[in-house]
Amino acid sequence: MDSDRKRKIRLGVALGTAVVLAASLVYVSFSASSEAKSPGDLLAAGPGASYEVFGVVSDGSVTHAGEELRFEIADRDDPSKRVPVAYTGQVPDPFREGREVIITGELREGTLVAERDSLITKCPSKFADEAEADPDHVIIDE
Repeated sequence: MDSDRKRKIRLGVALGTAVVLAASLVYVSFSASSEAKSPGDLLAAGPGASYEVFGVVSDGSVTHAGEELRFEIADRDDPSKRVPVAYTGQVPDPFREGREVIITGELREGTLVAERDSLITKCPSKFADEAEADPDHVIIDE
């Protein structure tokens, strides 16, 4: 077999392998993702699985019991829909009442029992107040 043909075969095998690896990476990244649920959606879904839940930390709900942090998260659109949360692990610095959070856990007896270190705090946009006051105003960052 001449060297030119060997080079073409190697190139074909390398490109084929790269395509298979890229396709499997795309498949794994899309199949592993799960849609985050609001507290209202979580209550409707019920116990039995691990969920990623987003909501706003309810005012006056944050308490510490040893290493456990307890608080409630409320639905953004309907604050009357709330889920109590039991969490252990690191608490992000911006965590506080009124802040939006994302947390992963399992619903047990009406309480979201969070996975250790799964609490993520969403930081508010510095333009959120301006956008709410004047929704037609466009901010261009130069």
